Amino acid sequence: MTFQRARSEEQREIRRRAILDTAAAMLDEMPVAEVSLNELSRRVGLAKSNVLRYFESREAVLLELLDVFLGRWLAELADELAAGVEADAAPEVRARQVAEVLSRSLAGRVVLCDLFGAQGGVLEHNVSVEVVKRHKRSSLTRLADMAGLMSRHLPELGADAQLFCLMSLVSAGALSAYAPPPASLAAAYEDEPALGALNLELRDALRISFTMTLLGALPRA
Repeated sequence: MTFQRARSEEQREIRRRAILDTAAAMLDEMPVAEVSLNELSRRVGLAKSNVLRYFESREAVLLELLDVFLGRWLAELADELAAGVEADAAPEVRARQVAEVLSRSLAGRVVLCDLFGAQGGVLEHNVSVEVVKRHKRSSLTRLADMAGLMSRHLPELGADAQLFCLMSLVSAGALSAYAPPPASLAAAYEDEPALGALNLELRDALRISFTMTLLGALPRA
């Protein structure tokens, strides 16, 4: 892909979108840690200096993608929760159903989980104050949207809905780093199965984490 010099806002937006789309395609092939600005520039057909005219760093690109992916996921999650949670069920039953839907949904979005895992330790570094402020404003809006979904299906959570949403996204990022295990660890589990007694698939690990948190947050009779 090659570009002529951008001379209008429309052309600039086309370039920004091309950079984001290319970075998204790279994330389908490799983890966040392996996405480099040099390779991104090469694939998008721009000099690195030109990419930096649109995004101040690799991290700024990935932060914007995190917001895009999170917004798309929340739009789909609304339908998944509506289909998977029984409105008339007891609170404990609905809590387990919510945990099941969330775990299944997030486990199927490995790139999103990888971005969550890199957010605090990597992506929010090497960016300006303005970029971080813009990202945090958007994140708070997304978090409020997710909390609204939780409150719709589990109103018993009350004011804890937003905190649960934050903790669930942090957990998804952290747990995704362990699943699947690297080749050396998988080989160790095969040689000595007892070592893998607590090894879980990502979906199972998320379901257990979400279920325990939700059941603990429900008010006691």
